[in-house]
Amino acid sequence: PWLVVTAIALLGILILIPYGREGKLASTGAAVPADARKFCLDISHYNSGIVWDSLLVAVDKNGRTSKDILKARKVFPVSTVIIKATEGEKLLDTRFEEYWEEAGSRHLSRGAYHFFRSSKNPVRQAEQYIAHVQLRHSDLPPILDVETMHKGITPQELSEKVLSWLRIIEKHYGRKPIVYTSDSYARDILSPEITRNYPMWIARYNEQPPRFEDWTLWQFTDKAVVHGVSGYVDLSVIK
Repeated sequence: PWLVVTAIALLGILILIPYGREGKLASTGAAVPADARKFCLDISHYNSGIVWDSLLVAVDKNGRTSKDILKARKVFPVSTVIIKATEGEKLLDTRFEEYWEEAGSRHLSRGAYHFFRSSKNPVRQAEQYIAHVQLRHSDLPPILDVETMHKGITPQELSEKVLSWLRIIEKHYGRKPIVYTSDSYARDILSPEITRNYPMWIARYNEQPPRFEDWTLWQFTDKAVVHGVSGYVDLSVIK
């Protein structure tokens, strides 16, 4: 019987330890840029176990994100939470409404993003976002996530579709949207009409800043561990 009791106790301990997306134990995460002070968390239905009153970025002695606040060298509050809202023409993220309300009720700075599908109609994609996202004055502008291209589309065609979405959304909300994309996409794929005229949120998983220099947010990892979130999570620096 004592073997059974011991096994149950160990199982209970393991359940309480956060796991990463790959199922590995996640007690420390990615290295944090040396001068980072303001952090942005972005989440979707893939992220669970969120304790909204305890969102903190702890940095250990090695400069990495850590779950152990008591041993952290530095601890920063999460400044902003960006939540996936919609994708393509019809998809609504299953946790968006819940997470949007949770962030809003705690007066967190929050933003909502649309995952762009280049194979879908940009007008209907804009209508999908508008149908589900209502912004208050303190919220971030609308956000468009552009990181894929379907087979056969050219960079010029992609940029034209993206611009169509951006213009519809800007007209509706009266605010210039933010564009999320990778470092290479910003430099090599998207047109200057996009990258020069809209705030850019750049993904570059590296301790060195994006080579696309004119960025507003920099997503430096998808392997951060943040107090208040189970497993690994995307983390960005706010300029």
